[in-house]
Amino acid sequence: MEKTIAKKPSKAQVKHFLIYCLIILGGNAIAAAASAFFIIPNGLVMGGTTGVGIFVRNLLAKNGSLNAQWTDWIVNITVYTANIILFLVGAILLGKKFAAATLAGTLLYPSFMSLYTLISGGRPIVTDRLLAVIIGALIFGVGLAMVVRVGASTGGTDIPPLICHKFFGWPVSVTMWCLDACIVFLQLFVVSDVELIFCGILICLISSMVIDKLSPIGMKKTQVKIVSKKYRAIREMILSELNRGVTVLFGQTGYLKEKCFVLLTIVSNRELVKLKNKVQEIDPEAFMTISVVSEVRGRGFSSEGIRLPKELEGKDEEDLAEVPAQQPPQERSSEQP
Repeated sequence: MEKTIAKKPSKAQVKHFLIYCLIILGGNAIAAAASAFFIIPNGLVMGGTTGVGIFVRNLLAKNGSLNAQWTDWIVNITVYTANIILFLVGAILLGKKFAAATLAGTLLYPSFMSLYTLISGGRPIVTDRLLAVIIGALIFGVGLAMVVRVGASTGGTDIPPLICHKFFGWPVSVTMWCLDACIVFLQLFVVSDVELIFCGILICLISSMVIDKLSPIGMKKTQVKIVSKKYRAIREMILSELNRGVTVLFGQTGYLKEKCFVLLTIVSNRELVKLKNKVQEIDPEAFMTISVVSEVRGRGFSSEGIRLPKELEGKDEEDLAEVPAQQPPQERSSEQP
């Protein structure tokens, strides 16, 4: 029995993985800096697990059960706890692949928050409330957009919207905004300053706008057209690994007038990164065009997807063979017979 020898990753693959890790690391570091330096020290409120931590801190402070030395750390402890609980729920309901992609964000964000709190001692960089709201929201949005843009997840309150999308088909962006708004309005039970609630809503709006601009999420999907000689392997990858539909279009190259296949598929913005990487692995010379479509309905999106039946594999080559090659038009002579 022959042993399967693992293929050594190429330098390009190692470089891509390192860049992927650095972006996730940097995104979480930037988002945590916004919370630890601008939002939390100024007594502001926000959504996400950080907002839950702020609510717990304010609740304990209101009841007088919070020791002064724990004021700066109770938010970090709550974020750790909430992220781990939501991570376990997501791993059970969304699968092992989701767990692997989310584990980094689940631990990195609260870890950076703890580091920044230790460095700053809980003191804000900017004391002006409005300026802290604007700068904090912008930086927080940039950090989250970096993580989402490479197809990863920050964990925390990203997980409930993904669960609702999987089981009920609810838009991720809408569910996420509603959840953050509920967390912000929850602060009304522990704070008397209504202005803080409006600041929290403003933080959610600004950060959401930044994320939407840098990394669109929600109902918008991505249409991809792929021209490649290795279309069969790419088509099988899209159907089996991404579980997305693919339409095979017959085409002809413009210069050499050779017959070819054009693969047309629709994927989510999170899946686009994986699709590009997989196509690059299969055929580095593949030609791809990517465009954003406003909404997609049909099998695989608003209804269940399908797998490619084994008996249909190879049928595309037979169909292509039946397509007659187009003859180039004959040039007309300028001289009359």
